[in-house]
Amino acid sequence: MTKLPNITCLDDVRQILGDLPGPDRKAGKAAGEREPQLTKPRNSLGRLEKLAAWTAIWQGRYPPRMMKPNAHIFAGNHGVVQQGVSAYPQDVTKQMVKNFERGGAAINQLCDTFGVGLCVESMDLDNPTQDFTLAPAMSDEECADAIQFGMSVIDSGSDIACLGEMGIGNTTSASAICLALFGGRSVVWTGPGTGIDQTGINHKAEIISRAVGLHKSIMHDGLDVLRCVGGRELAAIVGAVIGARLQQVPVMLDGFVSTAAAAPLAAMSKHLLDHCKVGHVSHEPGHKLLLEKLGKVPLLDQNMCLGEATGAVLSVGILKAAVACHNNMATFAEAGVSEKD
Repeated sequence: MTKLPNITCLDDVRQILGDLPGPDRKAGKAAGEREPQLTKPRNSLGRLEKLAAWTAIWQGRYPPRMMKPNAHIFAGNHGVVQQGVSAYPQDVTKQMVKNFERGGAAINQLCDTFGVGLCVESMDLDNPTQDFTLAPAMSDEECADAIQFGMSVIDSGSDIACLGEMGIGNTTSASAICLALFGGRSVVWTGPGTGIDQTGINHKAEIISRAVGLHKSIMHDGLDVLRCVGGRELAAIVGAVIGARLQQVPVMLDGFVSTAAAAPLAAMSKHLLDHCKVGHVSHEPGHKLLLEKLGKVPLLDQNMCLGEATGAVLSVGILKAAVACHNNMATFAEAGVSEKD
């Protein structure tokens, strides 16, 4: 197991980001050599072929493996909820964490179906972040602590880490992160979240625009954006992405909030999310635009917007199929099948 670096401030994180391991070219070469030998026309399995190679490259081994997928739900509460941006009260975050722990949520059923281990990580739910319309959501130390926690929960034995979240108000944070990183009009990044109406969406967009304007002068890079308008669970996702990279565990991000949480890393360097795929495109309207900005193509589009890592875990079935086909199909020589002239 890789010894993880200690983080006490965001400058420590910046230093780590400058020295993360890259792809395993040897594993990629081995995957590229086997694929054309399998009993099928070249490229006939489409994206599955590329997924198998990607898995090997970022697991740092060949052949790739998909026997131990794990999912992590990071839960956090947001002070900006007091601005009336959510259809649900903040207590729902705690209530849903209990539901996850009892096995009663959608994510529990999907994990059971696809053989995915589930860890639920609560992030100081009794102490919401600051209302970021008034002050930065987190101090430098608080943000660094959340990132450190996210790094620490990744199991080095995982074959894939599916990252999701739960937090009333966190679509507001996600939209604010996107606006701060990529600009545009706040209304373009703002959606209904847990079900607010158009009047509520307009109000939410105004809150987001005001918050980003308030902190603009101190948001110099992606980590500053995360600290000012993010949340503890979003910072933990950043930490999990970093921890996974350090331990050669590929990452499957979930929907809008999880992708927005990771986006500050891409703003620091375009290659920091190369070991990450996105499980699905959320029905939340800002997600498609965010995926375009990041150059990410989701595996699925099922009109979902639940969060909880549901889309990420659902896509594990596709990853398992890709790896099984690559590893277990016969080659032309083994099957005695003639190759194309």
